[in-house]
Amino acid sequence: MCSITAFAQEEFDPNANSELGTGVKRFFVGEYHFVDEEGDSVMMVVLRDLYCFPKLKFKNKKEEEFYWRTVRDVRKALPYAHLICETLLETYEYIETFPTQKEREDYLKKMEGALFKQYKPHLKKFTRRQAKILVKLIRRETNQSSYDIVKAFLGSFRAGFWQMFGNLFGVSLKGKFEPNKNREDAMIERIACLIENGRL
Repeated sequence: MCSITAFAQEEFDPNANSELGTGVKRFFVGEYHFVDEEGDSVMMVVLRDLYCFPKLKFKNKKEEEFYWRTVRDVRKALPYAHLICETLLETYEYIETFPTQKEREDYLKKMEGALFKQYKPHLKKFTRRQAKILVKLIRRETNQSSYDIVKAFLGSFRAGFWQMFGNLFGVSLKGKFEPNKNREDAMIERIACLIENGRL
């Protein structure tokens, strides 16, 4: 039986550049040190997921320009999708420590206001298309629609309010992300994977 004696993990920062300033991320995320039955120390390096996509072929200049606009929009929205996912996990774990439902609701109400105040200036700069892509990327990261997330944390009334607010700007919080069925979603998934791996 092997035993794990140490584990070091590199934190992934979607905005960080490597030491060389090339924007290429390290190829490993961490390492395990095992001690086998004979007492020998063995190191196992954990590599990043590698994605292989077919070479892009554009039908015309317009399609190529659309692709690079999507790259720009995904690059802008992806860090926020990662941040939202991390915040949700931390919030869920934290509110579980409150003994009563009322304390949880009070905390979530304060948190909603604080997040809105902090990120409103940034999100106001998003175009409608960038907002739609953000909704798709949130679904990609959490496997839930933005509407369902708001409903779970803040209730049906607040979810309905934010859905109505989004609809005013042509953005539905119930938006789907289906890269296996939708050509544009497949493009977003490809771009997101390449950005996360430092290849774009």
